[in-house]
Parts: sequence; structure tokens; C-alpha cells
Amino acid sequence: MTLETAEGPSGISARARRDEIARLVDEDERVSVSELTDRFHVTDASIRRDLMILEDAGRLRRIHGGAVARLDARARGTYSIKQREHRERKARIGAAAAGLLGPGDVAFFDSGTTVAQVAAHVPTLLRRAGAITVVTHSLPVIDEIGDWESPHLICLGGLYLPDYQALVGPQTIATVRELSADIVFLGCDGLTIEAGLTTPHMLVAEVGAALASRSRRIVAVADSSKIGRQGFTPIVPLRVVNVLITDDAADPIAIERLRRLGVEVILA
Repeated sequence: MTLETAEGPSGISARARRDEIARLVDEDERVSVSELTDRFHVTDASIRRDLMILEDAGRLRRIHGGAVARLDARARGTYSIKQREHRERKARIGAAAAGLLGPGDVAFFDSGTTVAQVAAHVPTLLRRAGAITVVTHSLPVIDEIGDWESPHLICLGGLYLPDYQALVGPQTIATVRELSADIVFLGCDGLTIEAGLTTPHMLVAEVGAALASRSRRIVAVADSSKIGRQGFTPIVPLRVVNVLITDDAADPIAIERLRRLGVEVILA
């Protein structure tokens, strides 16, 4: 048993403890050594060593008496807030959606925190060089796919929107119109039968609609809090959506209505 896997008094390994510390920093933006020692029932020295390792890995920044989120993480603003919402649900949705990918696929990845979870859960076999082609305007997706070994990744340029961590605008649309994909993973901030998939930002909606128009299969990924909520501007109507992947907390009546419309609904 190594130091990485040895269990401490809290019953979790040092590695798992550090992952949990990094998650707490992401959520709260600041943690103290004293609260971490109380939480994990380990010594100050163990926590300080954890913080040093996490800082070296670029996951936080140490300060006197504790640690804070990195400046670039805090600067992500709205996206960072959304990233913390319904994390477990989004992870399950992302894993289910990634299971729809197959070897040789060309896949469009829209912006949004749930779509980013699809990228994070792509199976290992499809991360090999040339296994799939990914096209995206989402910086978190680019970061994720860029860590693969020799990824086939096409990055769409355009105007940068910090709150969405995405590139949008005429340049983005023009490039999309020259491409086609087997599948697209679309995010949204709202989904109703009347309005379809919606979002607060018109430029984000334009890119989502363009990606959908150039894809043979449209997969919407949205946690249950989005269903029944109508946003400012439409992305696509539900009649063009082939699959909706949401979580098992979704309203059964809403799910049944969606299925009657011909949308395949997968509950993760």
C-alpha cells in the first residue's frame, strides 16, 4: 500500500482526500487548514502537504492558513457558478451521452457545463488517435480533448464570451456551415414543449442552431432543473431533437409528453 492509497482516520485515501479538497475550493473558493483538519481528521502537516501538492498540480493557490481558487478559475464567473450546480446529475448525463459515440464518428460539442461533462466521459477506446473527430467552440471541451494523446480536434474561432467559456459570432457560424457531423451534443438553459431548447444569449443560440443543422443526430443534454423552464431565445424546436438525456429526477409527466412527440428520452 502506497502513501497515495493508504487510508487516513477519515477512511479515504490521501489522493481521494486531495480530490475532495480541490472540489471544496472550486465550490467555496476558499478553505482553511483548520476546517480541513476537522473535516478529514488528519494533522495540519498532512493538510499542508495536500495543499502543496494541489498547488503544484495547478488546482488551487495556497495562502496563509489555507488556500483559494486559482485566479483564472474565479475569473470564469457565471460559467464557474453553473459548473457547481447539479454536478452529480451532469456527470451521469455526460456519461450516458458519451456512450452514444462510436468509432469513426464526427461529433459536434456545443458549449455549456453539461456538454463539457460529455467530453469528460468519452470512453478510453475513443480517445485514441483518429478514433473520433471532435469539433467545438467550447473552451472547457477544448481543454478536455486537448489532454488526449494526438486528438483529432477542430476548434471553431470567433468572439469570446467569458460567461459561457465559448466562441460565437459570424466567424463561428461560417466555419460550421462548411462542416457536417454524425452527432451533436447540445446544451441549453431551458427546455419546454412549446419553445424547445432555449438559452439567454442570442449568439449562443445561433451557434447551437448551426451545429444542429449540420448534424445527422441531435442529442440534447439537460439536467432535470432545465425541463419546464423557458429561456430568452430558442436554439432548436423539439421536433428536430432525436434524443434527450436528463436525470431521473425529471418530472414523469413532462417526460411522457416528450416521448409522445417522438423524442427518445434517456434517464441517467
